[in-house]
Amino acid sequence: MNAQTVGLVGLGLVGRALAARLALAGRQVLAYDRDAQAMQAYAAAGGRCADTLGAMGRQTNAVVLAVYDTAGVIEVLEGAAGLLQPGHRVDLVVDCSTGSPKELTSLHARLLARNVDLVEAPLSGSSEQIAAGEAAALVGATPGAWTRAQPLLSALATRCLHAGPPGMGVRAKLATNLVLGLNRAVFAEGLSFAQALGIEPARFLEMVLATPAASEAARVKGPLMVERDFRPRSRVRQHLKDVELMLAAAADQGLALPLSNIHAQLLREAVADGDGDLDNAAIVRRWSARAKPQ
Repeated sequence: MNAQTVGLVGLGLVGRALAARLALAGRQVLAYDRDAQAMQAYAAAGGRCADTLGAMGRQTNAVVLAVYDTAGVIEVLEGAAGLLQPGHRVDLVVDCSTGSPKELTSLHARLLARNVDLVEAPLSGSSEQIAAGEAAALVGATPGAWTRAQPLLSALATRCLHAGPPGMGVRAKLATNLVLGLNRAVFAEGLSFAQALGIEPARFLEMVLATPAASEAARVKGPLMVERDFRPRSRVRQHLKDVELMLAAAADQGLALPLSNIHAQLLREAVADGDGDLDNAAIVRRWSARAKPQ
């Protein structure tokens, strides 16, 4: 493996999008996923895979993580079968997951004691936006790690914003995701209301985008709601996880988030009804479920 080789853990929607970004930047990607089928599909498409996390850790110094949550990050790095086994070369970890600020801050301290820089870089955007270079990375890192990681971060996202020390990247992601998720839910409610009033969905979207009611959520997810296209670019289940993290972080600060509590309930209902693995645009189905019989 050469200096341009980057390890990538996680081959879900975001992981595959990041693999495409890295390849576009001229990086060689060595991938791993605990799902053997995901690795087989990636290899069949011409990708290179490591047999184990330990093998990856011995072959590259820089690793990007695209796993579900902080528990997964800790398992990947510090687990008995993780990356940081004796003889590993890893000294830079870029974590693109959205997880627990407190746990990430503690993890940073532990890794620093092992001479490993942790750069948290949760990405704001769907997998399609990440692959297209339209997502933003909200980075939590020490000044030195921020500078060191610039070449790798610029391969992952065209916009990288330094939010502060480790722990601050995910805090920024949760706060911005709160706004994004509520915008999406509000557009879904407005669309359902307009339709109940006899306004065609496509026409309503056109009017929203032409007025001060316009939002990025309406621009990106509105067409999917109108077309009832819920193929996953991002998933309802994952956004519920993020909203639960928002509520926990707010509770730690003694802050109430009444709108996010309602949003969380809608998302829980969506998961319970089998919509968890659909695109976030499927939030619009919550109003369909509540519609009165005609």
